[in-house]
Amino acid sequence: MAIRKYAGYAWNLISLAGMVLAVTAAGLDIGFLAYEGITGIEKPYLGLMTYFLFPGMLIAGLVLVPLGAFLVREKRRRFDKEGHTIPPYPRVDFNEPHKRHVFIFFIVASIGFVLIVSVASLKGFEFTESTTFCGELCHQVMGPEHTAWANSPHAKVKCVECHVGPGAAWYVKAKISGMRQLYAVLFHTYPATIATPIENLRPARDTCEECHWPEKFYFGRQKVFYHFAPNEQNTPREVDLLINIGGDPNTPNAKGIHWHIGTEVNYIATDRRRLNIPYISVKEKDGKITEYFDTEKALSRAEVEKAEKRQMDCLDCHNRPAHIYRAPGVEIDDSFVHKRIDSSLPYFKKVAVEVLTRPYKDKESAKATIAKEIPAYYNQNYPAVAQAKAAQIKQAVEVVTDIYDRNFFPNMHINWNTYPNYIGHFYTPGCFRCHDGKHKSADGRVISKDCNLCHKVLGQKQENIPAGTQVNSFVHPVDIGDEIMKTNCSECHSAGGQDVPGGEHHDKKE
Repeated sequence: MAIRKYAGYAWNLISLAGMVLAVTAAGLDIGFLAYEGITGIEKPYLGLMTYFLFPGMLIAGLVLVPLGAFLVREKRRRFDKEGHTIPPYPRVDFNEPHKRHVFIFFIVASIGFVLIVSVASLKGFEFTESTTFCGELCHQVMGPEHTAWANSPHAKVKCVECHVGPGAAWYVKAKISGMRQLYAVLFHTYPATIATPIENLRPARDTCEECHWPEKFYFGRQKVFYHFAPNEQNTPREVDLLINIGGDPNTPNAKGIHWHIGTEVNYIATDRRRLNIPYISVKEKDGKITEYFDTEKALSRAEVEKAEKRQMDCLDCHNRPAHIYRAPGVEIDDSFVHKRIDSSLPYFKKVAVEVLTRPYKDKESAKATIAKEIPAYYNQNYPAVAQAKAAQIKQAVEVVTDIYDRNFFPNMHINWNTYPNYIGHFYTPGCFRCHDGKHKSADGRVISKDCNLCHKVLGQKQENIPAGTQVNSFVHPVDIGDEIMKTNCSECHSAGGQDVPGGEHHDKKE
């Protein structure tokens, strides 16, 4: 009689729905975990279901089962027509087989529940720390940055290692920020083009310097830069540089680019992108502070005191270390060097850069134009080349299409020069934001624009330098006189990535 009275609490729609939900979720979660473990495939939406949706369903189902039973029991207590009082709390008597079996089932089910949820929680944490979660889940918003990261020198470094770093405090901050970002993605409130630099980003000394050790920087590095002229012959050019990287701040080799890290440098930027820097202060080793003011855009003392100052770190120059968009001209040069494109195709660099830098409404339009116009150019102007090198032209079209795919994202209004890269000074002001010869201290010292501060030309090969000539300073491919010291490189080169501003080609038929 007692068994019949107390049995059946769980046989109600709410509890039954909970059972079905819990069993289904457990089965799906186990199946998906097994699939991922066996295949090694990690996909964003698969992970979202495996580590969040299914465990959530399991927990919800297991909450519904006792909730339904509780409601039924309370209803029976209120309408007990047999005159037997049902106690407020269940009596647990292991001498009753039914209750003993229910208890054993509860223990086994609890162990299974804890195992499933524990595995899902650990894997879920790992998943939220993965590049798949960061870059592919919000594929439209983060698509450009994920693509740039995948083709960068840091492609093997997880997003969180730079954007979050070690420690629980920054992990919590990142997840709170992630909630706002999730809301923006779900309700489409994010900007068409994500603004940079990221505000309140963790200092580079807590992230970059986990791998890059400033005390072990070496003094110099030789690097050869390869360029090709946008002329009929795609004439090769070379610049052989010794880059003065700078070494340990406590040694005589400290002088060089990384001197900025071994010395406390603070500055004021008047724009979000940190392009305009009218004020710089340098703290000397003896504690003395030297201030430099832009002589053309000087700030008053009151403005300096009021403005926010930023201490210079790695990211003030290496501001795109893992999200690099490359200029079309650089991409074509690199493809020539690595033989992905035949450099004997007449005017190829000029034609490719022109077709790459046109505005397109979407990637499909761009790819269709590239596939059509490059072969058409050779069919019209160089029919013999078009016939003899059809395979090379086809391969070149594929390479150019891939270049567009990696550096242009019309849906997010992003192209190769949307985000300025401050390493160097070819396509953006870069170094010349401070080293412009216009920042002057009260005692007359000037932040020099001398090229040899950062690098020394060891050799140079190009059309206007006779073979065998030894040069010790950079020679511009076109004679521009003293403009080379007055005008920043980026003022001409930022538009399309060509090596010679305004360079022209003449159509020629064979």
